[in-house]
Amino acid sequence: MPPLTTFRRNLALFALALGGFAIGTTEFATMGVLPEIAHDLVPGYAADPQWGIAQAGNLITLYALGVVVGAPVFAVLGARMSQTKLAIWLLVLLIAGTVGSALVPGFGTVAVFRFISGLPHGAYFGVASLLAARLMGPGNMGKGIALAMSGLTVANVIGVPLSTVLGQQLGWRWVYALVAVLFTATLLLVALYVPRFPGSPERSPLRELSALGSARVWVMVAVLSIGFGGFFAVYSYIAEVTTREAGLGAGMVPWVIATMGVGMVLGNILGGILTDRSPIGTAIWGFVLFISSFVLYSLFAAYPVGLFAFAFLVSLASSILLPGLQARLIRMSSEARLLGAALNHAAGNVANSLGAWLGGLVIAGGFGYLAPGWLGAVLAGAGFVLLLVSLAVQRRDGGKSLDTAGIPVG
Repeated sequence: MPPLTTFRRNLALFALALGGFAIGTTEFATMGVLPEIAHDLVPGYAADPQWGIAQAGNLITLYALGVVVGAPVFAVLGARMSQTKLAIWLLVLLIAGTVGSALVPGFGTVAVFRFISGLPHGAYFGVASLLAARLMGPGNMGKGIALAMSGLTVANVIGVPLSTVLGQQLGWRWVYALVAVLFTATLLLVALYVPRFPGSPERSPLRELSALGSARVWVMVAVLSIGFGGFFAVYSYIAEVTTREAGLGAGMVPWVIATMGVGMVLGNILGGILTDRSPIGTAIWGFVLFISSFVLYSLFAAYPVGLFAFAFLVSLASSILLPGLQARLIRMSSEARLLGAALNHAAGNVANSLGAWLGGLVIAGGFGYLAPGWLGAVLAGAGFVLLLVSLAVQRRDGGKSLDTAGIPVG
């Protein structure tokens, strides 16, 4: 391996972010082309579009369930492995699952490969976050997480809108074919430029699982799983809100998605910076903004200007919160940091699954395409309450916070 020059470090960080870009594209592009998938794969869609969209939304749920299952499993199995080697094997599985999603016929088989595609998702982001933090140096956990997540947020500005257009023009299967190419490029770059950080032979799966015995870890998992469900309830059905509620053409869907992507990018940058300065303050005020954004979205997204403005705000607020909450979960996992980082993405995809499912239920129940916004406010409020419980336990245990290097402060 060549020496770790500044150029190589930057290229290694780019490679890790590119993997996040590909994952963000494959995860969120499904939402952008959901009407096309429903039309192609769900019998009876033309007769009952609301029911058909809700059925197609199960592909989002199954992908998310794959993340939930795969994140802790791969984190535990890879406890002793070099983090770079683990990232490479996860990328191989991502390529296989995405190629299968593009090629297999029928709703059932596509659903199986969407589940397979989700299995490496959480563990990849977990290991990429830890690798990025190591490459950036001590005291940069928040920035390392933000950088690893930057690919996912940029995907919502570039990858998802472009893949939505591609899916509308050439068919949704081309979206997954494009993502497979991106994963292949990531695999080559990671293999060539990310340093081979040694594994930890002293680690064991049982030792890694010790983090699961902490009630504080599970409270933070619940904060993410419940608190962020509303974001995915809104995002999963944004195409239908754009066309059926705001009265815009299908060609405007990529622009709405891109606007949400810009919110994610800016929120991710702000979240990384603010978390390294004040993790608790960022979490509290971030949730206040998050809840408010859902209320405003629900009230005004039926108007084109309101749709763009408050879809942006929902995305901005969610991404401001994420780096700090993930850093908190990693620190609470003590020595099992890979498991903690992976659990963050498992929790995020419980939120994805929960949001897509509940959002589909309220739409199919006749409450309209804006109902997921009100659902989001309720779920974010529940997540905020759980965060306050977590902070109260922290104060009870001595009132100590931790900085992003894991050092007690204040």
